[in-house]
Amino acid sequence: MVQKKINNRIIELVQGDITEQETDAIVNAANAQLILGGGVAGAIRKKGGPRIQEECHKIGGTFVGGAVITGGGNLKAKYVIHAVGPRMGEGDEDNKLKNAVINSLKLAEKHQLKSIAFPAISTGIFGYPIERCAAILISETINYLKSDTKLEKIVFCLFDKVGFNSFRQKLNEF
Repeated sequence: MVQKKINNRIIELVQGDITEQETDAIVNAANAQLILGGGVAGAIRKKGGPRIQEECHKIGGTFVGGAVITGGGNLKAKYVIHAVGPRMGEGDEDNKLKNAVINSLKLAEKHQLKSIAFPAISTGIFGYPIERCAAILISETINYLKSDTKLEKIVFCLFDKVGFNSFRQKLNEF
């Protein structure tokens, strides 16, 4: 685990399973149809139970760069924020990823949450490079924490050592 304070708020890096995070919300690396398939979404579906997918069906979907919120079902987190990151090759990927992060943070703020955990959005089957993801997620989060926010803790939960090391390197650069 690595921690850094920004404006009396905490950014934390952990390696592990995002479904085990005890933050107010965890972020699902979602697709635009909000179908909980494989990867992070599949793990959330499996541990969180069918209620999360049922809520996603009611919402219907969102745009690339967008974020929506559902309950956390059987997860430790009370909420799941479904952020739709870009697929590599679709164009304007960096801005779309920035928007997914910012919209997730704003949604957490709107629901008066104090803590949120992010995975490395878009780096699985969507093919986004982990180093670029780390740079964008870390820089956007730091900028957000420098604003007047009620968020107190933002966790980046990386599944493997490669992801953890990429995020640690980017956090150390800031």
